[in-house]
Amino acid sequence: MIKPMTKFHLVLWLVVGSISTTFATDLPAGLAGIQNLKHPSENLYTAGQPKADTFAAIANAGIRHVINLRPPAETPDFNEAAIATQQNMAYYNIPISGKGDLTRDNVKLLDQILNNIGDDKALLHCSSSNRVGALMALRAAWKNGASIEQAISEGERHGLTKMRSVVTRILSDQ
Repeated sequence: MIKPMTKFHLVLWLVVGSISTTFATDLPAGLAGIQNLKHPSENLYTAGQPKADTFAAIANAGIRHVINLRPPAETPDFNEAAIATQQNMAYYNIPISGKGDLTRDNVKLLDQILNNIGDDKALLHCSSSNRVGALMALRAAWKNGASIEQAISEGERHGLTKMRSVVTRILSDQ
């Protein structure tokens, strides 16, 4: 038997529904071609690897910081730092090659960068946004005290997919 919604449940459903869609529909048109682009919070966009010709649109969208989680060896013919800085965006690189780089030190570094950025808009990316989600899940647990389930959910909001079991295992072993 399905129970009728109470006023509390209705308000909760409306609030949660509005939170989950507030930023998702707020993607600037010039960014539409970026793979796996998400807008999980007011000042943070997450994505897969942007193409060189999209960095002008990224800057025009008001994004002032680019945080790349790809090691330089993954893109040897692509100088993303130069492209981002030519567009007057600050550029940061935290090389995450795989599960071995999902460390407390790298989460701490990402946390410091995001805290220093403050209210400025930033794009956090890797090749598909999976490593982005992994680091954000670990950050949610290690820096913000989220449970494993809450951390995984936070990671999925930021792009966590294939590394879900790895992140779950890392958090379970802590």
